[in-house]
Formats: sequence, structure tokens, C-alpha cells
Amino acid sequence: MPPFDPIAAQTHTRRPNWEPAFVHPEQEKAAKALLDHFKNRRKKRPNFLVYLMDDVGWGDFGCYGGGIAVGAPTPTFDRLAAEGLKLTSCYSEPSCSPSRATLLTGRVPNRHGLHRPPMYGEPGGLQGEITVAELLSTAGYVTQAVGKWHVGENESSQPQNVGFDDFYGFLSVSDMYTEWRDPYFFPEIAYSEARTEWVKNMPFNRCFVHAKKGGKTQNVEEVTIPVLSLLDDKWCAYSSEFIRGMANKDQPWFLYHNTRGAHFDNYPHEKFLGKSPARHPYKDTLLELDDVLARLVEVLRETGQLEDTLIFISSDNGPHMETWPDSAFTPFRCAKGSTWEGGVRVPGIVYWPGTIAAGRQSDGIFDFNDILPTLLAIAGIEDGLPSDRFIDGVDQSSFLLAPNSLSNRKFHYYWLTETFSALRCGEYKMVLSATSDDATDAFGPGGFTGVLERYAYAKLFNLYLDPKEQHNYMTRKLAYVDAFQHGIRHHLRTFAAFPPKKVMGVAQPR
Repeated sequence: MPPFDPIAAQTHTRRPNWEPAFVHPEQEKAAKALLDHFKNRRKKRPNFLVYLMDDVGWGDFGCYGGGIAVGAPTPTFDRLAAEGLKLTSCYSEPSCSPSRATLLTGRVPNRHGLHRPPMYGEPGGLQGEITVAELLSTAGYVTQAVGKWHVGENESSQPQNVGFDDFYGFLSVSDMYTEWRDPYFFPEIAYSEARTEWVKNMPFNRCFVHAKKGGKTQNVEEVTIPVLSLLDDKWCAYSSEFIRGMANKDQPWFLYHNTRGAHFDNYPHEKFLGKSPARHPYKDTLLELDDVLARLVEVLRETGQLEDTLIFISSDNGPHMETWPDSAFTPFRCAKGSTWEGGVRVPGIVYWPGTIAAGRQSDGIFDFNDILPTLLAIAGIEDGLPSDRFIDGVDQSSFLLAPNSLSNRKFHYYWLTETFSALRCGEYKMVLSATSDDATDAFGPGGFTGVLERYAYAKLFNLYLDPKEQHNYMTRKLAYVDAFQHGIRHHLRTFAAFPPKKVMGVAQPR
């Protein structure tokens, strides 16, 4: 039998509202044996920790080629990658809110409706969606959200109303709380009492908050610049206490820990300020994020829960290069806000000692969409997936757990707000439209700036030969056209039975 090839292989449709996936019977059998061994040994369902950073680039960590070589050593990230599974083709969405909503719902932005981030109290969020927290909660999991939320400030979209038992963090995004206070970036506001009051009166909560399931948010503290520098430390302490509190309980748990860093503008904790070799706030913040993860892992170890817990580590999108040098590093083309690889290819580390073998690395495609069905499958509740909506994620439990395993996903679909942009399969990517990162269109390497280009003829890139996506290979590789067009047509046809949704720019009750 010839070796498996993701372009030539056929997928299987298990349910009409599920994304078709590859079936690998032997690795499914191996993964089941590992899960059975875990359950027999630990006598409980596994815990889940999702550690999600903000605007951290694919190449920032040492294990991805960065680290001390780019001015910020990352020993914890590097160690967990070496002792677990490192994904080199892990995909987010182009910006934070679409990515976070996709992670929580298992659905692409054109289905959950968060095509872009809501700003300054703008309505529109997760209302009407079913989240992984809600599904795990109904199966007996204790669910905790900490840190950045940014998928809707309206009450029905807040964490305590979409499946989380407890929330401690802020509802929006880092710079919205502070940039207008900083005279370096906004002197015309910081030095104007009238404009400062004008921003203060915008309809967003300037505090970080606390809420219990089904309750109202309670303000904890206003997020000034000094407070901002302490948030990742405070949020780490809160998550640590949650982990300690669950140590002697029978219930499994899901902790969704979202860092403030490294979204611009960065004001790292004073113990990290100037401590990176680069002596720059962004690089200092990477040291802090590495330390936060180390602290959480150590609490798991101290409380005897480390082998009970699957940890997934990633970033919500690529670097926001328009804020250079207060931005991350990627070896790919373009940045946050684009569907070029630099905007959506993010680090992905999966760590579960005793269950996931150490030293694994894979370039198999893994989507943020896949987190919901994968966690449900590992928890043994895959039948809990909703049947009234399309689920774009696929169950990747066998990919993550079995040794020498293959991804169960054939395609990655690139969406730029409401525009279908591109499709990846294997090493090839077909691009129909994308943002221009030409210096004549925008300052810097693009991302949120630039213009949307719709190509009269699709472009085809070989991401192994050309990760910068500069050489259109289409005229030499016509054999792939039909396969890629079939994938695009199949994906777009699903919106006939499961229509797209839009919540941004639509009036919503607060």
C-alpha cells in the first residue's frame, strides 16, 4: 500500500453537519488504548488547560527557531515542546475575536458571526452559540475562564453566560484600556481633559471584572497603565488558586487561561522589565509569559494533577506588525489581519505527560476549529456535539495522542472577515483573494493595513518551497486545480444548508 498522502486521500463524512475527515483506524485504536490506560490508572476524566496568548508569533519561541536568537529565551515553552507534541501547521483566524470564537465553538467566522473584533463596547458576540465550556459543563466539568475575553461585552456573550462557572479578567482588549492614557502614543488625548473624558464616556467597561455563572459582572479594578503591568501576574495567581482548589475534587476541569501579553502596548511586570537580552518591552513580556506558564505547570505538579491534564498552548493570531518593534516574529508572509501564513500560522504545543509521547513534531494541519470536538472526544463525550449547526472542527484526538500519527484534517479554510480567501491541503495553498502587503499600499509588512485584492486567476503556492508565498506555481501545477476547486466548492456549499451568520454591525440587546 502506498504511503498516506493528504492530497490524494479521501475523507469520510460521519455526519452531514460535520466537516469531512480522514479515518486512520490504527491510530484511533492506539489513541483509545492510551485513553483507556489513563482512565484505568487515574480513575477520572482528564483535565484541560488552554493557554492562549495574544499576538505572539510563530517564530518567537526557541523551539520554533526564535528564543534567545531573537532576544527572548523561552525555556518553558521549549521544554514542553520537547516533552510533548510540537505542531508546525497550527492555524488560528486572522485576528483575535474570530480566533477565540472559533476555538470556543468549533466553527469558522462566517458561521459564528464574529468576523472581526468588537471594540469600545460595540455589541455583537457569542450569543446563540454553543461553546466547548458549555458542553464540558453539562458533562460534569468545572469550567473556569481567566484573562482576556474579547468575544462580546454584551451580557449574553459574557463568559458566565456561555458555559463558564467563573470568570476573572477583562472583556475587551489590552490597548483599549491604556493607549489613550499614554502620552507617548496619544498625547492629543492624554493632555486633553475634554478628550480624556470623551474616551471615558465610550460604552465599554474600563475595569477588569469577576463573575459567577449566570450572574452579573462585578468590577475588580480599573485598568490603568500601572494595573495593566500587573494583570498577567494577577491572572496567573487566580488560575493557580483554581488549580489548587480542584486538587482533591472528583470533578474534572477545563481552564481557559488567556494572557494579556503580548498585545501592544506592552508594559511588563517590573521584575521582567529590561530583563530580556533585547531589553525591549515586547521581548520582556515574552519572558513573563514563559514564566506564567512555568508557574501554572509547577502548581499542577505540586498538586499531583500534571499527569491528569492536557495542556494546549498557542497564540490567537500572527504578529501585529504595524506596531513594530512592539510586535512578534514570524518567518512567513505578512501578519495579523491577513490570510497570508504570517497572519494565521501560530505556535501549537500539546503537552500531557504520561499520555502524549515526548519529542514528537508534526506538520499535519491542526485548526482552532478542532479544539472543541477533540476535547469532547478525549473527555468521552463526542456524542455531545450539537446537531442543529455545522461543526467545522474535526476530532483530532488520535492525531494528538497516538505515536507517529497523522492529522485527520484534509483542508484548512482561510476566511478574511466575510470573504473566503484560500484553501490549504498538504504543502499547497490556493489563494483566491488576500490583503496586499505591498509597501505602496500600506506602511510596513501589511496585516490590518493594505487593500483587499481579488485575483482574476487563483494563485498556487508550495509552502514547503516558498513559505513567503512569493512564487505563483499555478501554471506548472495544473494537476492540483480540480482537487482544490472541489474542496472550495464543497466548503462553500455547506453554507446553503447552514447559512452564514453576522453579528458585527447588527443591533444586539446589551
